[in-house]
Amino acid sequence: MRPLRILIADDHDLMRRGVKTLLQSHEGWEICGEAKTGREAVEAAEKLRPDIVVLDIGMPDLNGMEAARRIRKASPATEILILSIHYSDQLVREIVDAGVRGYIVKSDSDRDLVIALETLAKHKPFFTPHATEMILGSFNATSVLKEIPELVSERLTSREREIVQLLAEGKSSKEVASSLGISIKTAETHRANVMRKLELHNVSELVRYAVRNQIIEA
Repeated sequence: MRPLRILIADDHDLMRRGVKTLLQSHEGWEICGEAKTGREAVEAAEKLRPDIVVLDIGMPDLNGMEAARRIRKASPATEILILSIHYSDQLVREIVDAGVRGYIVKSDSDRDLVIALETLAKHKPFFTPHATEMILGSFNATSVLKEIPELVSERLTSREREIVQLLAEGKSSKEVASSLGISIKTAETHRANVMRKLELHNVSELVRYAVRNQIIEA
């Protein structure tokens, strides 16, 4: 049998090394690559076509949720396990909407991480218990989902979500343009469209929005 090939994407070196050490000790598993940003994770997934990507939600440059959408599009056979510091019903909605079938909180035990990967290796979903309860609850008429704000992905385009993250990380329109390979005028147009769609008036409000929707970490 060929080994289960896993790509680990986390911007924290200590966390990434810890996960790598844990998973390498599992017989039949191979770490085929590592990434420190969401953009690196997408590029590595496109190139390596791993069986599973272990993906931190709060990464710089391109957050884990946006990276997950692009990986699913580029390599549909690749399963994704999202790691997050915090539990959020809205994040679970984003994850399910993106076609991701794995989600655990970083405070969950090492055992849960291993079980999650064993489950995803069989192309079966694995969610942290709170998330499972919420997903099952979505079938009820009084679903908690109705109380959750609309998905970020329903309001903004993929490019606009990138703009939000880069602006919230403190980048200027010139830096955004350079990062995305677009003109400064186009970057400013995207910025204006984002602020209008989200009904925001300044960068401080944009940062709060990005933190609240886990586009960036506080």
